[in-house]
Amino acid sequence: MLQLGNPLNFPTLRDLARGGVALSVSDAAYAAIDRGAQAVAAIVKRGAPAYGINTGFGRLAQTHIPNEQLELLQSNLVLSHAVGVGDPLPAPVVRLMLALKIQSLSQGFSGVRRELVDALLALYNADVLPRVPSKGSVGASGDLAPLAHMSAVLLGVGEVECGGKVMSADEGLKIAGLARLKLAAKEGLALLNGTQTSTALALWNLFAIDNLYATALVSGALSVDAAEGSASPFDARIHELRGHPGQIAAAAAYRELLAGSPINSSHRDCGKVQDPYSLRCQPQVMGACSDQIEAARAVLLREANGVSDNPLVFITEDGADVLSGGNFHAEPVAFAADNLALAVAEIGALSERRIALLIDATLSGLPPFLVRDGGVNSGFMIAHVTAAALASENKLMAHPASVDSLPTSANQEDHVSMATFAARKLGDLCDNTAIILAIELLAAAQGVDLRAPHLTSEKLRVVMREIRARVKHYDIDHYLAPDIAAMTDAVKGGVIAAHATKYAAV
Repeated sequence: MLQLGNPLNFPTLRDLARGGVALSVSDAAYAAIDRGAQAVAAIVKRGAPAYGINTGFGRLAQTHIPNEQLELLQSNLVLSHAVGVGDPLPAPVVRLMLALKIQSLSQGFSGVRRELVDALLALYNADVLPRVPSKGSVGASGDLAPLAHMSAVLLGVGEVECGGKVMSADEGLKIAGLARLKLAAKEGLALLNGTQTSTALALWNLFAIDNLYATALVSGALSVDAAEGSASPFDARIHELRGHPGQIAAAAAYRELLAGSPINSSHRDCGKVQDPYSLRCQPQVMGACSDQIEAARAVLLREANGVSDNPLVFITEDGADVLSGGNFHAEPVAFAADNLALAVAEIGALSERRIALLIDATLSGLPPFLVRDGGVNSGFMIAHVTAAALASENKLMAHPASVDSLPTSANQEDHVSMATFAARKLGDLCDNTAIILAIELLAAAQGVDLRAPHLTSEKLRVVMREIRARVKHYDIDHYLAPDIAAMTDAVKGGVIAAHATKYAAV
């Protein structure tokens, strides 16, 4: 049983996304929740205006709402904001949304009742997942539209997915042991304000990027041997002089993966002075990617544990201060996601360059396009074209979303982060890069085969067996798409990354 309200770490966040974790809230968190709810109830009883508790929202904040309409105010807020469009978010992202919202509310600064937190817990624990459209948030004032769709289920509105079946919200509530919830003062706003969607998207894609980073270390090492590249550029002394931690760790990974390679030993006196950058500068490029990933990881972990509601309720000796601020503005998440986009695009770009090197006989010394009897056989010619197409797409998608802003809510919300799009497009970047790496692994394995009788290192021979268990050596032209699909599944499943877990957070 995992208790929310306590600090979350990355292994826990991964588990929360996968599901199968039973959640609860600690007694200390319940006490904090109760104090906040009591403070809001006291404000309502006094009748003093407090934003979002007994006023309208946004440009309507000056409109006072009578007590008998407060429940209607909160439910109307949820329903009117449920305007998302596009395909539903993946189940792991919705699980993270629920868990992160519970984590935020459990700290007691949102003024909601424990009944609301318990309802969200029940949805998560029953794996009754609201169907949340993927588009419609600008990442400020909270991820309003997606969180509204998540929250509307508590009112019996919308759809859920449970056990692979889509059903009505009421059917999902029944499975979770819930009845339709009546929202108290502040609760609709507390549900909608927050960065839980953009943070959940960024986290889920970060997990994929960790896998791709480790995979690229392996595929890059395999390409070094396939191209008869030198291991000298990975010498620790070179990288210690520069001092970047990611670069130092990446170089260590390549040294370990290539250690004892007979292919490497076979060409030590070949007379070639330097390799192209896509081989020689892997520690520098991959290390820089790693440092970007680690910086983003720190931001996202803080955001996952933070409170991004508005207004916030602070208990004082005399009662409570209700402070209106802007923690819902997702600029930190937007920057983190944009930096992750740069990293994953570069991982794919470097991999594509290695594929291009391997199929070029003048650079690799291998048969043209990695196939014998070239001419009648095209080999990996067009597989590289696919990799180039995807790498080019990645360059466009790596453009930062956070530099854009369109004012909303009649210019009350006049600067927004676009964090949700920044985090969402990471999924397309990851998909493209996984395919590029799959193509590189196939090409590099082909190159290593063609170096026979010389073998690659012992560690990479294990990787070769993983590849050949799924895709045979390329003898003659054949229907290649299934080979790429099989290798892509292996990449996404972490099969290759498992051979470099020491150097990546997978």
